[in-house]
Amino acid sequence: MRRLPTLKTDRLVLRPFLLSDAATVQRLAGDWAVADTTLSIPHPYVDGMAEQWIATHESAWTRHEMATLAITEAEAGLVGAISLRIELSHRRAEMGYWIGVPFWGRGYATEAARAMLTFGFEKLSLQRIYAHHFTRNPASGRVMSKVGMRLEGTLRQHFFRWDRPEDVTAYGLLRTEFTGSR
Repeated sequence: MRRLPTLKTDRLVLRPFLLSDAATVQRLAGDWAVADTTLSIPHPYVDGMAEQWIATHESAWTRHEMATLAITEAEAGLVGAISLRIELSHRRAEMGYWIGVPFWGRGYATEAARAMLTFGFEKLSLQRIYAHHFTRNPASGRVMSKVGMRLEGTLRQHFFRWDRPEDVTAYGLLRTEFTGSR
């Protein structure tokens, strides 16, 4: 694979992160409301973490393991992130995303997820893309549903976050379903 791609939608540009994005990543991802709804975003999000995270993207892409892109909007700039954790041997990927609190409710996650699904199925030739959300975060599930992912079930106490068990709701989409829905 070559360099990380840039994807464009009607309102958004999904592009590789730059080190100059680090302060914005720290501010947006470091918000408790964002960290609390994800499995892997730390809190507090201290100085240097964003730079370290951004520095991993190119090598993860080169190793065919992960595609992580900044979600940007022309006026607002960086509003969030979206990724595919790729398992090429199984032709599948797990999609994950976060949007900064000031940008919630504007449809950015849905628009970015549609672009990432297209990229995953058409450019990476994946067979399946799946995602999950904490059941206490139904807004994320609405994004998955809006982009055509199918509800696959609830995994009870599947993860621990902040020392408490979390139920997650799983969604998935197959290549044939994606092709048929377009």
